[in-house]
Amino acid sequence: MRYSPLRHVRQVFIKDKPVQLTFFVTRRCNSACRFCFYLNEEKRGVQEDELSLGEIERFASSMPELLWLAFSGGEVFLREDIVEIAKVFYRHTKPVIMLLPTNGLLPQRIAEKTEEILKHCRKSTVTVKLSLDGIAEDHDTIRGVRGNFEKVLETYERLSPLLDKYPNFELGINTVFCSANQDKIEEIFEYVSRMESIKTHTLSLIRGDVSEKMKRVDMERYRELIERMEQELRSGKAKVYRFPGARLKAAQDILQRRLIYRTAKEKRRLIPCYAGKLNLVVTESGDVYPCELLEKKMGNLREYDYDINKLLASQDARRVVAEIKSNACCCTHECYFITNILFNPRLYPSLLKEYLSLLM
Repeated sequence: MRYSPLRHVRQVFIKDKPVQLTFFVTRRCNSACRFCFYLNEEKRGVQEDELSLGEIERFASSMPELLWLAFSGGEVFLREDIVEIAKVFYRHTKPVIMLLPTNGLLPQRIAEKTEEILKHCRKSTVTVKLSLDGIAEDHDTIRGVRGNFEKVLETYERLSPLLDKYPNFELGINTVFCSANQDKIEEIFEYVSRMESIKTHTLSLIRGDVSEKMKRVDMERYRELIERMEQELRSGKAKVYRFPGARLKAAQDILQRRLIYRTAKEKRRLIPCYAGKLNLVVTESGDVYPCELLEKKMGNLREYDYDINKLLASQDARRVVAEIKSNACCCTHECYFITNILFNPRLYPSLLKEYLSLLM
Protein backbone atom coordinates (compact mmCIF):
# COMPACT_ATOMS: atom_id res chain seq x y z
CA MET A 1 0.00 0.00 0.00
CA ARG A 2 1.53 3.33 -1.11
CA TYR A 3 1.19 6.60 0.74
CA SER A 4 -1.82 8.43 -0.67
CA PRO A 5 -1.63 11.98 -2.09
CA LEU A 6 -5.20 12.47 -0.84
CA ARG A 7 -3.74 13.18 2.60
CA HIS A 8 -2.89 16.64 1.28
CA VAL A 9 -6.30 17.72 -0.02
CA ARG A 10 -6.71 20.06 2.95
CA GLN A 11 -3.76 22.12 1.72
CA VAL A 12 -5.68 22.96 -1.46
CA PHE A 13 -7.85 25.21 0.68
CA ILE A 14 -5.69 26.04 3.73
CA LYS A 15 -2.10 26.50 2.68
CA ASP A 16 -0.56 26.47 6.13
CA LYS A 17 1.94 23.59 5.87
CA PRO A 18 4.62 22.71 3.33
CA VAL A 19 3.86 19.71 1.12
CA GLN A 20 7.01 19.93 -1.01
CA LEU A 21 10.59 20.08 0.27
CA THR A 22 13.81 20.42 -1.69
CA PHE A 23 16.73 19.46 0.53
CA PHE A 24 20.22 20.22 -0.79
CA VAL A 25 22.01 17.43 1.08
CA THR A 26 25.49 18.53 -0.07
CA ARG A 27 27.18 21.13 -2.22
CA ARG A 28 29.94 18.66 -3.13
CA CYS A 29 29.86 17.69 -6.79
CA ASN A 30 31.94 15.65 -9.22
CA SER A 31 30.57 17.48 -12.26
CA ALA A 32 31.34 20.95 -13.58
CA CYS A 33 28.10 21.75 -15.39
CA ARG A 34 28.14 24.92 -17.42
CA PHE A 35 24.62 25.85 -16.31
CA CYS A 36 24.94 25.16 -12.58
CA PHE A 37 23.61 28.04 -10.46
CA TYR A 38 24.37 26.48 -7.08
CA LEU A 39 28.10 25.85 -7.14
CA ASN A 40 31.28 27.73 -7.90
CA GLU A 41 34.77 26.33 -8.32
CA GLU A 42 35.87 27.34 -4.80
CA LYS A 43 32.92 25.59 -3.11
CA ARG A 44 32.52 22.56 -5.39
CA GLY A 45 34.35 20.11 -3.10
CA VAL A 46 33.61 21.71 0.27
CA GLN A 47 32.03 19.44 2.88
CA GLU A 48 32.23 21.70 5.91
CA ASP A 49 29.08 22.86 7.68
CA GLU A 50 26.82 20.14 6.27
CA LEU A 51 23.98 19.15 8.57
CA SER A 52 24.87 15.92 10.35
CA LEU A 53 22.55 12.93 10.31
CA GLY A 54 21.56 13.74 13.89
CA GLU A 55 20.69 17.30 12.95
CA ILE A 56 18.71 16.07 9.95
CA GLU A 57 16.78 13.70 12.21
CA ARG A 58 15.76 16.59 14.48
CA PHE A 59 14.76 18.73 11.50
CA ALA A 60 12.81 15.94 9.77
CA SER A 61 10.92 15.12 12.96
CA SER A 62 9.46 18.64 12.95
CA MET A 63 8.25 18.43 9.34
CA PRO A 64 4.65 17.59 8.36
CA GLU A 65 3.87 14.68 6.05
CA LEU A 66 5.03 15.48 2.51
CA LEU A 67 3.65 14.97 -0.95
CA TRP A 68 6.99 15.50 -2.67
CA LEU A 69 10.51 15.22 -1.24
CA ALA A 70 13.34 16.16 -3.60
CA PHE A 71 16.96 15.63 -2.59
CA SER A 72 19.37 17.92 -4.40
CA GLY A 73 22.93 19.17 -4.45
CA GLY A 74 25.70 18.92 -5.53
CA GLU A 75 25.59 15.24 -6.28
CA VAL A 76 23.29 13.58 -3.76
CA PHE A 77 25.08 10.23 -3.90
CA LEU A 78 28.33 11.82 -2.69
CA ARG A 79 26.78 11.80 0.78
CA GLU A 80 27.81 8.46 2.24
CA ASP A 81 24.75 8.54 4.50
CA ILE A 82 22.18 9.28 1.77
CA VAL A 83 20.36 6.01 2.57
CA GLU A 84 20.12 6.94 6.24
CA ILE A 85 18.91 10.43 5.30
CA ALA A 86 16.20 8.93 3.08
CA LYS A 87 15.14 6.56 5.87
CA VAL A 88 14.90 9.44 8.36
CA PHE A 89 12.62 11.44 6.08
CA TYR A 90 10.61 8.36 5.16
CA ARG A 91 9.97 7.63 8.83
CA HIS A 92 9.02 11.18 9.79
CA THR A 93 7.46 12.75 6.68
CA LYS A 94 6.04 9.73 4.80
CA PRO A 95 6.58 11.29 1.34
CA VAL A 96 4.35 10.14 -1.49
CA ILE A 97 7.23 10.73 -3.93
CA MET A 98 10.94 10.77 -3.13
CA LEU A 99 13.17 12.16 -5.89
CA LEU A 100 16.90 11.59 -6.25
CA PRO A 101 18.46 13.37 -9.26
CA THR A 102 21.97 12.27 -10.23
CA ASN A 103 24.68 12.92 -12.77
CA GLY A 104 25.29 9.16 -12.99
CA LEU A 105 29.05 9.36 -12.41
CA LEU A 106 29.05 6.72 -9.65
CA PRO A 107 27.20 3.77 -11.23
CA GLN A 108 27.83 1.09 -8.63
CA ARG A 109 27.25 3.33 -5.62
CA ILE A 110 24.08 4.81 -7.15
CA ALA A 111 22.63 1.36 -7.86
CA GLU A 112 23.52 -0.02 -4.42
CA LYS A 113 22.25 3.01 -2.49
CA THR A 114 19.07 3.20 -4.57
CA GLU A 115 18.24 -0.44 -3.84
CA GLU A 116 18.81 0.09 -0.12
CA ILE A 117 16.42 3.04 -0.19
CA LEU A 118 13.84 1.01 -2.13
CA LYS A 119 14.01 -1.80 0.42
CA HIS A 120 13.26 0.54 3.31
CA CYS A 121 10.88 3.04 1.69
CA ARG A 122 8.31 0.73 0.12
CA LYS A 123 5.28 3.00 0.67
CA SER A 124 6.89 5.89 -1.21
CA THR A 125 7.45 6.12 -4.95
CA VAL A 126 11.23 6.43 -5.25
CA THR A 127 12.28 8.18 -8.45
CA VAL A 128 15.84 8.42 -9.74
CA LYS A 129 16.36 10.97 -12.52
CA LEU A 130 19.49 10.62 -14.63
CA SER A 131 20.77 13.85 -16.17
CA LEU A 132 21.29 13.70 -19.92
CA ASP A 133 21.93 16.93 -21.81
CA GLY A 134 23.50 15.65 -25.00
CA ILE A 135 24.67 12.55 -26.83
CA ALA A 136 28.23 11.27 -26.38
CA GLU A 137 30.79 14.10 -26.30
CA ASP A 138 28.09 16.76 -26.33
CA HIS A 139 26.94 15.64 -22.89
CA ASP A 140 30.52 15.43 -21.60
CA THR A 141 31.22 18.98 -22.76
CA ILE A 142 28.14 20.45 -21.11
CA ARG A 143 28.74 18.54 -17.88
CA GLY A 144 32.48 19.25 -17.83
CA VAL A 145 33.54 15.63 -17.28
CA ARG A 146 35.08 13.36 -19.91
CA GLY A 147 33.32 10.00 -20.05
CA ASN A 148 30.19 11.25 -18.27
CA PHE A 149 27.88 10.01 -21.04
CA GLU A 150 29.19 6.44 -20.77
CA LYS A 151 28.84 6.57 -16.98
CA VAL A 152 25.20 7.62 -17.36
CA LEU A 153 24.57 4.63 -19.61
CA GLU A 154 26.29 2.30 -17.13
CA THR A 155 24.18 3.68 -14.30
CA TYR A 156 21.09 3.19 -16.43
CA GLU A 157 22.02 -0.46 -17.04
CA ARG A 158 22.63 -1.05 -13.32
CA LEU A 159 19.34 0.58 -12.26
CA SER A 160 17.10 -0.99 -14.90
CA PRO A 161 16.78 -4.43 -13.20
CA LEU A 162 15.39 -2.74 -10.08
CA LEU A 163 12.19 -1.89 -11.97
CA ASP A 164 11.06 -5.52 -11.92
CA LYS A 165 12.13 -6.06 -8.30
CA TYR A 166 10.50 -2.94 -6.82
CA PRO A 167 7.08 -1.73 -8.03
CA ASN A 168 7.65 1.57 -6.18
CA PHE A 169 10.69 2.41 -8.33
CA GLU A 170 10.61 4.92 -11.21
CA LEU A 171 13.54 5.60 -13.52
CA GLY A 172 13.63 8.76 -15.60
CA ILE A 173 15.78 11.16 -17.58
CA ASN A 174 15.94 14.92 -17.16
CA THR A 175 17.35 17.25 -19.80
CA VAL A 176 18.20 20.91 -19.18
CA PHE A 177 17.15 23.01 -22.16
CA CYS A 178 19.87 25.62 -22.75
CA SER A 179 21.70 27.37 -25.57
CA ALA A 180 24.37 24.66 -25.66
CA ASN A 181 21.98 21.85 -26.62
CA GLN A 182 18.87 23.47 -28.10
CA ASP A 183 19.95 22.76 -31.68
CA LYS A 184 20.24 19.03 -30.90
CA ILE A 185 17.33 18.64 -28.50
CA GLU A 186 15.30 16.47 -30.87
CA GLU A 187 18.26 14.09 -31.18
CA ILE A 188 18.37 13.75 -27.39
CA PHE A 189 14.66 12.96 -27.16
CA GLU A 190 14.89 10.41 -29.97
CA TYR A 191 17.76 8.69 -28.18
CA VAL A 192 15.93 8.55 -24.85
CA SER A 193 12.78 7.18 -26.52
CA ARG A 194 14.80 4.05 -27.34
CA MET A 195 15.85 3.49 -23.72
CA GLU A 196 13.26 0.88 -22.77
CA SER A 197 13.60 1.18 -18.98
CA ILE A 198 13.10 4.93 -18.91
CA LYS A 199 9.56 5.67 -17.71
CA THR A 200 9.54 9.42 -18.28
CA HIS A 201 11.65 12.14 -19.87
CA THR A 202 11.35 15.62 -18.37
CA LEU A 203 12.58 18.92 -19.71
CA SER A 204 13.93 21.70 -17.48
CA LEU A 205 14.31 25.20 -18.84
CA ILE A 206 17.64 26.68 -17.74
CA ARG A 207 17.23 28.99 -14.75
CA GLY A 208 19.11 30.83 -12.05
CA ASP A 209 22.27 32.90 -11.92
CA VAL A 210 24.23 31.43 -14.83
CA SER A 211 26.03 32.93 -17.80
CA GLU A 212 23.93 34.98 -20.17
CA LYS A 213 25.30 32.95 -23.07
CA MET A 214 23.83 29.72 -21.66
CA LYS A 215 20.49 31.44 -21.07
CA ARG A 216 20.12 32.68 -24.67
CA VAL A 217 17.59 30.04 -25.58
CA ASP A 218 15.24 30.01 -28.55
CA MET A 219 11.83 29.95 -26.87
CA GLU A 220 10.12 29.10 -30.13
CA ARG A 221 12.21 25.94 -30.34
CA TYR A 222 11.17 25.20 -26.75
CA ARG A 223 7.53 25.71 -27.75
CA GLU A 224 7.88 23.34 -30.70
CA LEU A 225 9.38 20.70 -28.44
CA ILE A 226 6.70 20.90 -25.76
CA GLU A 227 3.99 20.71 -28.44
CA ARG A 228 5.64 17.56 -29.75
CA MET A 229 5.70 16.15 -26.20
CA GLU A 230 1.97 16.87 -25.87
CA GLN A 231 1.19 15.10 -29.13
CA GLU A 232 3.18 12.05 -28.10
CA LEU A 233 1.38 11.89 -24.76
CA ARG A 234 -2.01 12.03 -26.46
CA SER A 235 -1.05 9.42 -29.05
CA GLY A 236 0.27 7.05 -26.41
CA LYS A 237 3.82 7.17 -27.78
CA ALA A 238 5.25 8.99 -24.76
CA LYS A 239 6.07 7.04 -21.64
CA VAL A 240 4.48 7.90 -18.30
CA TYR A 241 5.25 6.95 -14.74
CA ARG A 242 3.85 3.70 -13.33
CA PHE A 243 2.58 5.08 -10.00
CA PRO A 244 -1.17 5.62 -9.35
CA GLY A 245 -2.19 9.03 -10.66
CA ALA A 246 0.58 9.11 -13.27
CA ARG A 247 -1.80 10.33 -16.00
CA LEU A 248 -2.93 13.20 -13.80
CA LYS A 249 0.74 14.08 -13.40
CA ALA A 250 1.13 13.92 -17.19
CA ALA A 251 -1.82 16.32 -17.59
CA GLN A 252 -0.20 18.63 -15.07
CA ASP A 253 3.05 18.45 -17.06
CA ILE A 254 1.23 19.67 -20.18
CA LEU A 255 -0.20 22.69 -18.35
CA GLN A 256 3.12 23.31 -16.64
CA ARG A 257 5.16 23.47 -19.82
CA ARG A 258 2.67 25.84 -21.46
CA LEU A 259 2.76 28.15 -18.44
CA ILE A 260 6.55 28.04 -18.34
CA TYR A 261 6.71 29.03 -22.00
CA ARG A 262 4.30 31.93 -21.47
CA THR A 263 6.06 33.04 -18.27
CA ALA A 264 9.42 33.14 -20.03
CA LYS A 265 8.00 34.96 -23.05
CA GLU A 266 5.87 37.49 -21.15
CA LYS A 267 8.29 37.84 -18.20
CA ARG A 268 5.51 38.00 -15.64
CA ARG A 269 3.91 35.74 -13.07
CA LEU A 270 0.77 34.14 -14.48
CA ILE A 271 -0.50 32.14 -11.48
CA PRO A 272 -0.06 32.47 -7.71
CA CYS A 273 3.20 31.15 -6.28
CA TYR A 274 3.13 29.14 -3.05
CA ALA A 275 6.86 29.41 -2.32
CA GLY A 276 7.42 29.60 1.43
CA LYS A 277 3.96 28.22 2.13
CA LEU A 278 3.61 24.90 0.31
CA ASN A 279 7.20 24.78 -0.98
CA LEU A 280 10.43 25.04 0.99
CA VAL A 281 14.14 24.76 0.26
CA VAL A 282 16.69 23.75 2.89
CA THR A 283 20.42 23.94 2.13
CA GLU A 284 23.10 21.55 3.32
CA SER A 285 23.98 23.98 6.15
CA GLY A 286 20.39 24.43 7.36
CA ASP A 287 19.47 27.71 5.68
CA VAL A 288 15.79 27.82 4.77
CA TYR A 289 14.54 29.61 1.68
CA PRO A 290 11.12 29.79 0.05
CA CYS A 291 12.69 29.00 -3.33
CA GLU A 292 16.12 27.97 -4.56
CA LEU A 293 16.28 31.10 -6.74
CA LEU A 294 15.41 33.70 -4.09
CA GLU A 295 18.25 35.10 -2.00
CA LYS A 296 16.14 36.20 0.98
CA LYS A 297 16.65 33.66 3.74
CA MET A 298 13.81 32.79 6.11
CA GLY A 299 16.20 31.61 8.80
CA ASN A 300 18.58 28.80 9.73
CA LEU A 301 17.41 25.59 11.39
CA ARG A 302 20.28 25.69 13.91
CA GLU A 303 18.96 29.00 15.22
CA TYR A 304 15.50 27.51 15.85
CA ASP A 305 16.46 24.25 17.56
CA TYR A 306 15.92 22.43 14.21
CA ASP A 307 12.18 23.05 14.45
CA ILE A 308 10.76 24.07 11.08
CA ASN A 309 7.52 25.23 12.68
CA LYS A 310 9.31 27.70 14.94
CA LEU A 311 11.29 29.01 12.00
CA LEU A 312 8.23 29.44 9.77
CA ALA A 313 6.43 31.30 12.55
CA SER A 314 9.29 33.80 12.89
CA GLN A 315 8.96 37.41 11.86
CA ASP A 316 11.69 37.03 9.21
CA ALA A 317 9.96 34.06 7.59
CA ARG A 318 6.57 35.75 7.56
CA ARG A 319 8.06 38.88 6.01
CA VAL A 320 9.71 36.90 3.19
CA VAL A 321 6.45 35.10 2.37
CA ALA A 322 4.56 38.40 2.34
CA GLU A 323 7.12 39.87 -0.04
CA ILE A 324 6.73 36.93 -2.43
CA LYS A 325 3.01 37.55 -2.61
CA SER A 326 3.48 41.21 -3.42
CA ASN A 327 6.58 41.24 -5.64
CA ALA A 328 6.85 40.56 -9.36
CA CYS A 329 9.27 37.60 -9.48
CA CYS A 330 8.39 35.20 -12.28
CA CYS A 331 10.60 32.12 -12.32
CA THR A 332 10.09 29.00 -14.44
CA HIS A 333 11.06 26.43 -11.79
CA GLU A 334 9.36 23.17 -12.78
CA CYS A 335 9.16 21.70 -9.26
CA TYR A 336 7.28 24.74 -8.00
CA PHE A 337 4.88 24.73 -10.91
CA ILE A 338 3.77 21.27 -9.75
CA THR A 339 2.31 22.58 -6.50
CA ASN A 340 1.28 25.91 -8.02
CA ILE A 341 -0.95 23.96 -10.40
CA LEU A 342 -2.10 21.00 -8.32
CA PHE A 343 -3.07 23.17 -5.34
CA ASN A 344 -4.81 25.91 -7.33
CA PRO A 345 -8.54 25.07 -7.74
CA ARG A 346 -8.91 27.72 -10.47
CA LEU A 347 -6.77 25.55 -12.74
CA TYR A 348 -8.77 22.36 -12.17
CA PRO A 349 -11.02 22.80 -15.25
CA SER A 350 -7.93 23.07 -17.48
CA LEU A 351 -6.27 20.19 -15.65
CA LEU A 352 -9.36 18.01 -16.06
CA LYS A 353 -9.55 18.84 -19.76
CA GLU A 354 -5.96 17.69 -20.33
CA TYR A 355 -6.48 14.61 -18.18
CA LEU A 356 -9.53 13.53 -20.17
CA SER A 357 -7.69 14.12 -23.45
CA LEU A 358 -5.04 11.60 -22.34
CA LEU A 359 -7.68 8.94 -21.74
CA MET A 360 -9.21 9.17 -25.23
